[in-house]
Amino acid sequence: MRRSRALPGAVGALCRALPPRSRLAPDILRRARFDRPQATLGFWRLLYAVLKQIHGAEWTESDAIDTQIRFVKSALWYHGYGRPELYQLPSDGSAGSRELLLAFSWLLHRVNLLERLLARNRVKTGDETSVCTCEDDLTHSGRDTTEIAPEYGLEGRVDVRYLQWLNGKLRFQWRSLHAQHQEHCKLLHKIHLFTSGSHTDQALGHFSVTETDLIRHPENYSQLLQHLELETMQLEAFLEWKQLEAVYWQWMVKTREEELQKEDFCSKLGKIEESVELKLLDLMNHGAPNRNRMHGSCRLVFRSKHSASKTGFGGSVSKEPVPAVSAPEVIRELRMREASLQRELKQLQDECKQRLDGIAERLDGVICISP
Repeated sequence: MRRSRALPGAVGALCRALPPRSRLAPDILRRARFDRPQATLGFWRLLYAVLKQIHGAEWTESDAIDTQIRFVKSALWYHGYGRPELYQLPSDGSAGSRELLLAFSWLLHRVNLLERLLARNRVKTGDETSVCTCEDDLTHSGRDTTEIAPEYGLEGRVDVRYLQWLNGKLRFQWRSLHAQHQEHCKLLHKIHLFTSGSHTDQALGHFSVTETDLIRHPENYSQLLQHLELETMQLEAFLEWKQLEAVYWQWMVKTREEELQKEDFCSKLGKIEESVELKLLDLMNHGAPNRNRMHGSCRLVFRSKHSASKTGFGGSVSKEPVPAVSAPEVIRELRMREASLQRELKQLQDECKQRLDGIAERLDGVICISP
């Protein structure tokens, strides 16, 4: 009885913790629990919105439903969702709300969906950059490349010239992105340099882009305050959700039991055992005494060589040192990672060449010319 009373609170908190543009009515989750077709379109739009946001892509509510569905299926496959029933759902969004509820719940648990959405939509008053020197661990936690891709994947033959064109287009876009990033860094450097010594926080010493804009346009304070209030409401809803999360999963475990009754138990058991083995390998790999790994967002703080020699590594004149990492250290770590990836790429290229040579030897009357 207590669980049934707490369930509306858990579902309501979950919906309020979602970003406003992708928020879902609690009633849609209840309808999806019973596979009602009225909840299907709302769930496709929800998954489309949240997956677009965590991938940092542009999107609008007016995008065609079949476009949304194709993207959701591709994104879920990318994240490792392997339930085939979802990829068999029709592209018109006419059915499958129960399957979409399972996929949404899987995202909540597997990729920490709410935490990632809150981090991406966080109001940033400082200039930040993302730093990651972690190992990819693709050999343990990635999807097996021998698996069969869904209908939107790499089935069928693909012209090599099309792949070459895609590779060239990707290289051009990467160079354009790199040039834009360099220009962005130059502008940040100018702002940090010109406002040096103006900030009340001596650990920072200079203004960020947002702070500089507020000084130039004080009328934007009310808009920033509104964004902060909305973020506070989301965080409060998230805290309420964390307190009631167990109630939601009890409600969903019940859902999964009904699905398992329709499937072969032995095959599911084998997949579970395989998943456990992969997770154990991941734990062993993460527990190895590797060098320090950096991951996450860091605030950019300008430090000249002269000031750094006086204030120390953290760049603070206070008694307590500020945890920080210098740009040369990050560059050094990334170059080591780049060298490791280059060696791995060369090894994979050699393996592919050997496999292609073996295939070519079995082809009679065909001349193969290496690119």
